[in-house]
Amino acid sequence: MTSTTGTTTSGYCADRFADLRRELETQLASGAELGASLCVTVDGEPVVDLWGGHLDLARTRPWAEDTIVNVFSISKTMTALCALLLVDRGELDVHQKVAHYWPEFAANGKGDIEIRQLLGHTSGVSGWQAPIGMADIYDEEAAAARLAAQPPWWEPGTASGYHALNYGHLVGAVVRRITGRSLGQFFAAELAGPLGADFHIGTGSAHRHRIAPLIPPPALEFDMSALDQDSILVKTLTSPLLDIAETATPDWQQAEIGAVNGHGNARSVARVQSLVSCGGVLDGKRLLSERTVDLIFEQQSDGLDQAILVPLRFGIGYGLPQSQTAPEVPQGRVCWWAGYGGAIVVNDLDHRITFAYTMNKMEPGIIGSARADAYLRATFAAVRGGA
Repeated sequence: MTSTTGTTTSGYCADRFADLRRELETQLASGAELGASLCVTVDGEPVVDLWGGHLDLARTRPWAEDTIVNVFSISKTMTALCALLLVDRGELDVHQKVAHYWPEFAANGKGDIEIRQLLGHTSGVSGWQAPIGMADIYDEEAAAARLAAQPPWWEPGTASGYHALNYGHLVGAVVRRITGRSLGQFFAAELAGPLGADFHIGTGSAHRHRIAPLIPPPALEFDMSALDQDSILVKTLTSPLLDIAETATPDWQQAEIGAVNGHGNARSVARVQSLVSCGGVLDGKRLLSERTVDLIFEQQSDGLDQAILVPLRFGIGYGLPQSQTAPEVPQGRVCWWAGYGGAIVVNDLDHRITFAYTMNKMEPGIIGSARADAYLRATFAAVRGGA
């Protein structure tokens, strides 16, 4: 294990992954990266735990060992794990109807939608009916009630439509009805706490001084108003429209938005998600059965996503390898997901490896980034070379 304490990176890195450390240092030195953390675990143990760069564009505040950041849709993988824990305990069946646990959800033709369709983005309920503002989704129960009352936007189960902002409201409503606890409370008590992971769905004021502000990506070069306002894309992504500046507010940070406002760093992401890459066993304790882990790979869709118009392949709770969208995610028994701006987590069960990357300088695009791809290439080249 090689320790590093240079001007651009701190932490440690096994010699086998030296190219990954060099890639991070190159990205930081070039200015492409502002501040970031990387972690790789093998058999649940970190072999790479690196961080570097700065929290601010003036480069006056260094990214520290305990810096955390909003990781956007990596949050969905944490939300999915909460559901899978309940599956493993016999309290939730992914093939059961949502309305079995949440009767109000049956309204407006949604009575046959199954739990697996919420977890796999095929429910037809990929967002809220307008009008709705960002502040409205901070009230998780009221926002979930609005989703329960509306009709699906396409025939459930026929295609994916990325549940961009509402994934945690949907799954969280089921968690609440089974456990009596909110999604954030359940996650903290059953996953983050027992695993010692510094990851939060609903981040309290005590942690705010450690949060790296996000640097928005360049604006997209198209006019949303020119699109069909009744399209699934527009309805999903604009009701409400995500404002990056909002992520710096206490209201956003303390809300429990299990789709997009989880806060952590690469170390904490990899810690929790290595439960998957290790087949449900971590620190010698089995938290998920092999059968439950197998559910992740039960394909729910494979094709053009109706909400973000890119090819995606979904299992239950995770994306599965699909070369058109995520070329650097390896094939095999692999599940993954990415956060808006570039953060990503990949669980490779064939090699018992989890890779996690978080950062504050966002790149354009909802799924993945050039920097994430560079880190993934370096990581899995080392994995293949050492296999």
